[in-house]
Amino acid sequence: MIEIRMLLPTEAELLTDLDDDVFDDVIEVAWRDEFFADPRHHLAAAFDGTRIIGMASGVHYLHPDRPPELFINEAAVAEAYRNQGIGRKLLETLLAHAATLGCESAWVLTHTDNAAARRMYAAAGGVEAPDCPVLIEFRP
Repeated sequence: MIEIRMLLPTEAELLTDLDDDVFDDVIEVAWRDEFFADPRHHLAAAFDGTRIIGMASGVHYLHPDRPPELFINEAAVAEAYRNQGIGRKLLETLLAHAATLGCESAWVLTHTDNAAARRMYAAAGGVEAPDCPVLIEFRP
């Protein structure tokens, strides 16, 4: 049975038993620990036993002219577990957590050709903005 829940800051070490395609790159211990040390960083995880087979991460933030929001950094489910509603449940878990933090909205970006992600976000209640945002990337 798949369990989906928010990871606690004290559970960073659970990111050692992962399916290969849950994260884009290898987990760096220093970055992992910094992520979990920051109370504005949040990670929902899907477990098959002790193995993490999916995740959704986000950052809640404030701006002087808006109530708290959640930026959904990414969501991923291991290929063998896709199309079972796990991604939707991960997002629902992350969004429910955001509501407890006072976030009044949440948002995510994805590539226009990422049909699977767009279906997952729509299944979780996401509505695509009518105007297409443009991603501007910097390398400080």
